[in-house]
Amino acid sequence: MVSNRCKIAVKEELKKLKLHFVVVDLGEVEIMENISMEQRQILKAALLDSGLELMDDKKSMLIEKIKNVIIQMVHHSTEVIKINFSDYLSQQLNHDYTYLSNLFSEVQGTTIEQFIISHKTERIKELIIYGELNITEIAWKMNYSSVAHLSSQFKKVTGLSPSHFKKLKDKRRSPIEEIGNHKNNL
Repeated sequence: MVSNRCKIAVKEELKKLKLHFVVVDLGEVEIMENISMEQRQILKAALLDSGLELMDDKKSMLIEKIKNVIIQMVHHSTEVIKINFSDYLSQQLNHDYTYLSNLFSEVQGTTIEQFIISHKTERIKELIIYGELNITEIAWKMNYSSVAHLSSQFKKVTGLSPSHFKKLKDKRRSPIEEIGNHKNNL
């Protein structure tokens, strides 16, 4: 789950099955009852119809948690995270960063760093399109060491400088769910 709409969809499906939830958060659900195999299959099918997936294995769930922490930080956080992102991810998920990084690369076919850069680039596009912040303010908000660093990374990913992107009429952006999913884009 990567958005509030996803959480609402999951809550609705749980209510239909008369299951009471303690927590419905990004990437995880805790219900009060023991769920039968029949209820599980019905829930799984209903979630698939909504474009969501019920995950069983711990590695897949951890990958989703990694993605959710990154998405939350890049797209939804109002705070500027000033600690090293590898330390932040380790703290949030209570795992060694090397383990998280190796698992993510193995399963996703891309690095955590590339996934973060892809999401930061999309967020920068969004901030440029909104036009409320100048490029210096965007660089600070997105935790870049300088405008030059932001511009260089943005150009590597998009082929355009931020100022050239701003001038374009066709400002194509990608849905959050599709960013950095190299396996899904092949």
